[in-house]
Amino acid sequence: MTTPQELKQIISYGLLSFPLTDFDKELRFAPKPYADRLEWLMPYGATALFAAGGTGEFFSLEPGEYSDVVRTAVETCKGRMPIIAGAGGGTTLAIKYAQEAERLGAQGVLLLPHYLTEATQDGLVAHVEAVCRSVKFGVIVYNRGACRLTPASLMKLADRCPNLIGFKDGIGDIESFVSIRRQLGDRFAYLGGLPTAEVFAGAYQAMGCPVYSSAVFNFIPKTAMAFYNAHHARDTATTNRLLEEFFLPLIALRNQGQGYAVSLVKAGATIVGHSAGPVRPPLSELKPGEVDQLATLISKLGAQ
Repeated sequence: MTTPQELKQIISYGLLSFPLTDFDKELRFAPKPYADRLEWLMPYGATALFAAGGTGEFFSLEPGEYSDVVRTAVETCKGRMPIIAGAGGGTTLAIKYAQEAERLGAQGVLLLPHYLTEATQDGLVAHVEAVCRSVKFGVIVYNRGACRLTPASLMKLADRCPNLIGFKDGIGDIESFVSIRRQLGDRFAYLGGLPTAEVFAGAYQAMGCPVYSSAVFNFIPKTAMAFYNAHHARDTATTNRLLEEFFLPLIALRNQGQGYAVSLVKAGATIVGHSAGPVRPPLSELKPGEVDQLATLISKLGAQ
């Protein structure tokens, strides 16, 4: 078992990513293609992979499928790649997901937002604390959507939950993030979690957050690693070139449809010959012309 502090060290450097979840034509989880996907991605050099995360359509999985996804990831990557599982929903359900991930041998859990309803800071603290207390392994909280924790709330959680070791920001509020980073110091590992995180990587690095999770690693892993290595080395000539040639046009394409942050990645995987099948409703596929635009962008990057 990976201790919380060991997990904190693991996620404090390198590139992280969320593998797509493979579905067949009937939208059923496809374990063999999913295992093959992990085998394809592991050699490229990510530090850890998040099974059943946001890009992995966690929100569309029922509990039995969730277990199958995490089990497949853990068994496929055992001894070679740390697996962090997604967990989310209401407190009772999030606890069950976290405990199942721990039982299956994951190295930790990313606590996704509880979704629909807004909540007070006291309520959010109680929610995160309950999940942390239900498991022994490390927990990373995802600050996004309905879960927007303040520095004061995170201070409470840091004191009460020794196994809360990571803070992933998907909001992009500079004032809030700087306050959190300055007040919490090295208590947490900090991760950039905005969609198409490469575009924001430089800004987050300047705020003391050099690590981010890459969705495009799912279909252009070689380029994703090249960007991260240039980012880490502060090679702005390379990062600026890739931003202009690929990432900014990709964002423009992503913004053409709601939910395209996931649909675009699945389309990209299909284009490069590693299809993960369709997205599940309520997500929808890219239109044919949009697929063509994405293929053109990818072709300029060379073989992956």
